[in-house]
Amino acid sequence: MEFYASRAWAQAAILERRDALVSGHAPLAYFLHSGGPAAHPVLRLNWVLTAVCCLVCLIIAAMLIVAIFRRRKHAEPRALESQDGLRFVYFGSAVSTLALLGIAVYMLVVLAEVADPPHEPALTVTVTAYDWWWKIDYGDGADHFTTANELHIPVGLPVLIQLKSADVIHAFWVPELSGKTQAIPGVENRQWIQADHPGIFRGQCTQYCGVQHAHMALEVHAQPRADFERWVVAQKTSLPTPATVQTVRGAKLFEERCAGCHMVRGSRAAGVQAPDLTHVQSRRLIAAGTLVNTPQNLMDWIENVQEIKPGALMPDMKFSPADAGDMSAYLATLR
Repeated sequence: MEFYASRAWAQAAILERRDALVSGHAPLAYFLHSGGPAAHPVLRLNWVLTAVCCLVCLIIAAMLIVAIFRRRKHAEPRALESQDGLRFVYFGSAVSTLALLGIAVYMLVVLAEVADPPHEPALTVTVTAYDWWWKIDYGDGADHFTTANELHIPVGLPVLIQLKSADVIHAFWVPELSGKTQAIPGVENRQWIQADHPGIFRGQCTQYCGVQHAHMALEVHAQPRADFERWVVAQKTSLPTPATVQTVRGAKLFEERCAGCHMVRGSRAAGVQAPDLTHVQSRRLIAAGTLVNTPQNLMDWIENVQEIKPGALMPDMKFSPADAGDMSAYLATLR
């Protein structure tokens, strides 16, 4: 019976993940499109490399076809070591060397083109990769706030991303906005992104980092400048004290069961090892892009983490029906 229950949860999780992708962007479906200046040169490079590879395959196929169907002369075949045969080897080696050299030069040109933004970044954001989620820090001092798995940027302005890793090597990739950059423990790498138009751009870790590597996604929300500023103000705001009996009980339960890892600004929950949940209800997806953020999905995630995302560092948090109702009521206030 327990086996079938696990199968049911796994099937439910798959359906939820499908819903998340349908309602947003599939992680890799848009790598043939670009939505910003940091991605345009990379997209052109992709097309050039694709064209070169296709051309090589066509040439090889044509040579094979000629070799197969060509009528052989009745005379004795010449040895490959003959001067006539070696000319093909010399020619092929020369062409291959020139092609590879040209590709290498073009790749260096593209790297130089995307190394720095065209002008001073309007915003600097620190993105720290964890197994298996993304911590995103904005500002510093009194203006500092943290969110998770959802990066908001203003449209039309370059944004500098400072990449770090808290555990193993990860890789940050938002296909429509930039190329891939690794996040390495003890090293700070840098990357810049810019969106030409408003929208939601799906990102993904592309360096294998463990059992849930495939479910380590993030979203970049490119917003008009006024909308972005409103979002920043809302994220800096601390939450009001729970006002109802049920939310008070839920807050107490959260502090007892969740505060060791999670933070909610304005409360006694001050954990730093897991996503900041101060405004979790404002996020479109949860669990690093695994589920759509609905009240039911959020409680299912809390109570059945290891069924939905096996290997995640968060344990299943089982609640009685009454406690689950209190927790859900409290979490609904985190907007």
